[in-house]
Amino acid sequence: MPPETPSHAAGRLDNDDYPAYTMGRAAEMIGATPGFLRAIGEARLITPLRSEGGHRRYSRYQLRIAARARELVDGGTPVEAACRIVILEDQLEEALRLNEELRGRAD
Repeated sequence: MPPETPSHAAGRLDNDDYPAYTMGRAAEMIGATPGFLRAIGEARLITPLRSEGGHRRYSRYQLRIAARARELVDGGTPVEAACRIVILEDQLEEALRLNEELRGRAD
């Protein structure tokens, strides 16, 4: 596989869904432990991609979701409940976005 050009590599890093962060770096970025990331993965809040070597890799979008779950857990919410809350918040945000888009089309 040929090496990427610098502009192509930079473009992937600008993508919110590109799995750019290792588990250790991701945990550090959100102020959590790798165990916390594993726990929210087991709760199916996020599903990290795997590198060719089998290591977990996280995107910026996944880190935002994980950081929100961490906020809830730090406030005393059990991990499973925090994951469900974050899922519902994400679904609500998407529904509101779609609603706004449809209203814009109707106008």
